[in-house]
Amino acid sequence: MRTTILALFLSLFSLIANAQVSRDEIRDNIYRSGSNYYAYPGPLQRRLTKSPKGYTPFYISHYGRHGSRHLINNSDYDKAWKTLLRGDSLGKLTPLGQDVLRRVSLIRSDADKRHGELTLLGAEQHLDIGNRMYKRFPEVFKGKTHIDAKSTVVIRCILSMENGLHALLRHNPSLDIRHDASEHDMWYMNFSDRELDKKKAPKDVQRVYDDFCKAHQHNDRLMSSLFNDENYWRHEVNAQDLAYHLFKLASNLQSTDLRHTLTLYDLFTEDEVYDLWLQTNAWWYIHYGPCPLNGGVSPYSQRNLLRKMISEADSCIRLPHPGATLRYGHEVCVMPLACLLEMDDFGKPISDLEMLDDEGWHCYKIFPMACNVQLVFYRPKKGTGPILVKALLNENEVRLPLQPVSGPYYKWSDFREYYLRKLDHARELLN
Repeated sequence: MRTTILALFLSLFSLIANAQVSRDEIRDNIYRSGSNYYAYPGPLQRRLTKSPKGYTPFYISHYGRHGSRHLINNSDYDKAWKTLLRGDSLGKLTPLGQDVLRRVSLIRSDADKRHGELTLLGAEQHLDIGNRMYKRFPEVFKGKTHIDAKSTVVIRCILSMENGLHALLRHNPSLDIRHDASEHDMWYMNFSDRELDKKKAPKDVQRVYDDFCKAHQHNDRLMSSLFNDENYWRHEVNAQDLAYHLFKLASNLQSTDLRHTLTLYDLFTEDEVYDLWLQTNAWWYIHYGPCPLNGGVSPYSQRNLLRKMISEADSCIRLPHPGATLRYGHEVCVMPLACLLEMDDFGKPISDLEMLDDEGWHCYKIFPMACNVQLVFYRPKKGTGPILVKALLNENEVRLPLQPVSGPYYKWSDFREYYLRKLDHARELLN
């Protein structure tokens, strides 16, 4: 009885300790509220765990997202701009509303004909990641070792790859690099699984999400600050749509040079920022996380990518000096890959969307701009022994659902057995 009470107490204490962690983290750094627009913060873990005695790194398998970019579509800029422009033409904007129209016009002009393109900050992020990769694992990149790099066919991904490779070449000009971007590889680099997509948000799941959003939509104060006529904005303005697009613009400013001179975050209260983030966080959990409401199918969108990473690693680790396999793509691959690998607690099924924050599902920790997964392989310097692997998410060591040899180091044989079995199960799950 005493044991049961203690267990319940510890469970309750854990929930209290974790309650709304993201609210504090977003208060500390409002840019985190941008979710997938959060500019890459760099590794939080400055020192990696020492490799087991007698082991050295010799191969890296990587998949990374492109760096910071402009928003992708015209509508990302035009929806808020057109709504405010119409209000201004009818004399319905407050002085603040007029100033917001001015700011949105500047943002829209800055992105003209650059939709979806890599920004200067995005290029710097991949230069920095490449530099750190070399400095952390110099043994992998010594001599004339081979680097195989692939990108999706999207220009921001190609340029991200080129910046990452440029950083490595600065350290070792003798690297033998092959880099490519072709539709030939899209079956695993950015697989479009239409059948699985249909299973992500069926009507019953969409209903749960819509109800969740309604509970967190509080736009009256914002609308009243922008428009001088309540009757107008209540009947002529889609308040949620305008709030969403203004918040999207606010979030992505951190990726552009305008971040030094402009903000839109001042339009929102702390509670409004948190509520807008909650809605986005839940959307990503349903569509790309291990959400049990849809059977947890979403992470399996990256089954081809994980199989490819395993098969290529099997080939490369047989070589005396295999170097690295680098892949550059999108957040819609990194997030489900991290969930499929069950990194830390990102494979956790959470049925109640209201509990996502308390249970530690914080999307900005998985897929900021330039997010990446690195599998680093180790072997004995002398003699024989099992190949070891450790996983990094955004250059931070993470736990895997395996028995470690020590710290974050796992046997490659255990890794491949566990995940190949899981991928085989996916065939049954998705049929």
